[in-house]
Formats: sequence, C-alpha cells, structure tokens
Amino acid sequence: MAEDKGKRKGAVHVYTGNGKGKTTAAVGLALRAVGHGFKVFMLQFMKGSKNYGEIIAAEKYLPDFTIVQSGLETFVSKEDPAQVDIDLALRGLEIAKEVIRENKYDMVILDEINVALDYKLIPLGEVVEMIKSRPPEMELVLTGRDAPKEIMELGDVVSDVTLVNHPFYHGVEAREGIEF
Repeated sequence: MAEDKGKRKGAVHVYTGNGKGKTTAAVGLALRAVGHGFKVFMLQFMKGSKNYGEIIAAEKYLPDFTIVQSGLETFVSKEDPAQVDIDLALRGLEIAKEVIRENKYDMVILDEINVALDYKLIPLGEVVEMIKSRPPEMELVLTGRDAPKEIMELGDVVSDVTLVNHPFYHGVEAREGIEF
C-alpha cells in the first residue's frame, strides 16, 4: 500500500455522461496511482470479455492493479435483464463491499456501476451505504453513464463526459486498443 495511506484523505470520484472515456479516465487514474505505489482493485460490472486492453496490460505488467469482472460478454437488456445478469451484478456488489471493508487497496474502481444501478440490477441504497462506509483514506471511483443524483451528490470529484462526435457515427466499429 502507499506509504502515507493513513495520513491522506481519499476522495469519491464519479465519471458519468454519454461521452467516451469514463472507463479510460478511471484506468488512467489507476495507472497514475500504481506508479506512486498504490494498490488498485477494479471491479467491472456488466463486462465479461477478457479482451479489454486494461485487463491484458494489468495481467502482463501491473501486479498492483487487480481487475475482476462480474458480467457476461453479451449486452444486458435494460427493459428485461436476464436473471443471470442480475445475479452477476449482485455478486459484483458483494465483492466490492468485501474489498472495501477489507481495506487492502488504496483505490477501488467500480466500473459501470452507474449503469448497473440505472438498469436496476443492484439496489441504490446498498451502493450509497457502501460509499458512505468506505475507509476515509481510500480513493473510490464509480464509472458509467446515467449516474443517479444520489451518487453524484456523494462525489468529491464528478465529471460529466459529454459526447460531441464518435467514429461509430461514421460507420467505424469499436477498435482494439482504443475502444476496448
């Protein structure tokens, strides 16, 4: 863990909005933290592919950056989520609570948790309580579009990423190393 852990105050970071770059911002923050000796844990809600660049890089080069996924490779239906999607999101929430409670990491990133909340896969009240009960020196990062106002109100750093243009609008598929 970072040497001055007990002396510093952590913050709650929220990256939301329709623009590209919320997970990328969290991964950039993780890379910066690892560079300064922090231990980082990232839980990815609603993601199940091992072909994300951050997973490959963390496994190959960053032993202090742990990434766990709690989702499938397929998209989740907001209107009618499958029970397996709900179960995986709830499992992810339990892992997140345990990791935060154990306080072995300097930074915890909950990637796409805002989407899991918006899709009603996990209960908002439990997430709010988890945020409020985090160790005060821990950096906690929550990503995903459509962050509930209750989550944004708890944020010390809140960024609303706005989409202006995207290659997808011009027929370009997601690119390895850039979008994933």
